[in-house]
Amino acid sequence: MDTKRRTELLQKYRTGHQAMVDSLANLRDDELDRSAVADEWTPRQIVHHVADSEMTAAIRLRMLVTEDQPHIKAYDEKDYARVLTRDRPIGPSLEAVHWARESTLQILERLSEDEWRRTGTHSELGPYSVEKWLEIYAAHCHDHAAQIKRSRGIA
Repeated sequence: MDTKRRTELLQKYRTGHQAMVDSLANLRDDELDRSAVADEWTPRQIVHHVADSEMTAAIRLRMLVTEDQPHIKAYDEKDYARVLTRDRPIGPSLEAVHWARESTLQILERLSEDEWRRTGTHSELGPYSVEKWLEIYAAHCHDHAAQIKRSRGIA
């Protein structure tokens, strides 16, 4: 990955939490548990999913940077959303996203070229590098912010 592409992805990663917050602007309580799109998650499920994913991603990055050829285990996102969401408030999960990203961004901004090239193996994706990690997670919040807007019927 060249420096320009990495810089673009880091900027996108940096703005992900705000994209989530913006997608929830003026959200009414009655919108939390319904989706305007059939078979799509509700805003509550999406926010909790993003928090679960971002906290997991933060640990995955740390494993990639510090361990030799780590094994990165997948998890069942649908089970997490079904079992862990329930009626929990979304505020703590939004904060978890913010701080997982903020602390991880501090690490990303300080990686050496050798650290950027570190790799492991993901149980579903196979070869998994720090750069691949960034490609996935730079867009993660933005993609789900768009999903929240669709679920609210505003996209």
